[in-house]
Amino acid sequence: MALPFDDRGLAYGDGLFETVLVRDGQPLLWEYHMARLRQGVERLSLPLPDFEAFDRLPAQCGPGLRVLKLMVTRGSGGRGYRPPGSAELRWRWTASAFQPASRRWFEGVDVRCCELRLGIQPRLAGIKHLARLENVLARQEWQDDAIAEGLLCDSEGHLVEATAMNLIWYRQGRFETPLLDRCGVKGTLLSAMNDDIELHWVRAGLETLHQADAVWLLNSVQGVWPIRRLDDASGKCLQRWPPAFDSPLQQMAHGRLGYPLNPDD
Repeated sequence: MALPFDDRGLAYGDGLFETVLVRDGQPLLWEYHMARLRQGVERLSLPLPDFEAFDRLPAQCGPGLRVLKLMVTRGSGGRGYRPPGSAELRWRWTASAFQPASRRWFEGVDVRCCELRLGIQPRLAGIKHLARLENVLARQEWQDDAIAEGLLCDSEGHLVEATAMNLIWYRQGRFETPLLDRCGVKGTLLSAMNDDIELHWVRAGLETLHQADAVWLLNSVQGVWPIRRLDDASGKCLQRWPPAFDSPLQQMAHGRLGYPLNPDD
């Protein structure tokens, strides 16, 4: 069912969404997705949605590997940017067949640095709100399919994330990831890894990656991609790493998602 023209999610990005991997009707990392959605509801001061209805959705996705996308908006009403005093939430969902980019798990990926800088807004940091125009503009910067992702820094030059994935690196004997207290999305697989391994949250610039032994991208749908090459925005190579697909990070992440743990599986 289409959204009406006056829906606030359509007009202003006034809402939230989750993208969930579902295997034969069973959602992966469901508790992390619902926890982030609850946090987003609180941050945007939305009415509490029917989480019991959401819990019934994965079973309706059908057999095989699917991606469930759930979108929640404030609904219609209000005057201009002013939201209605009593909002009636509107939600929609869809499920589609999915095939992960499995070669990237073991061969690694080439990425580039994006020119776009993320704005700092702590109230929106971590949640998956609908206003994702920064990510769209960043992804528009390259058309070369050989480049799998683009790394994003904030307006002060600190590493945050990739356009659709989170970032972890191994440096000086520990796993590190960018702080997401001022901007960026706290991915559900990243949250799960924070529970599974000792993960250090740091505020660091791009130069930190030059000291890293290995770097990975990850999200709850694609799994973990080792980075093998990092380019600047002009295409000049900044650094290379051997693909670290046999790390504890990837082993635990793919164990949670039901993905192969080595190339022979």
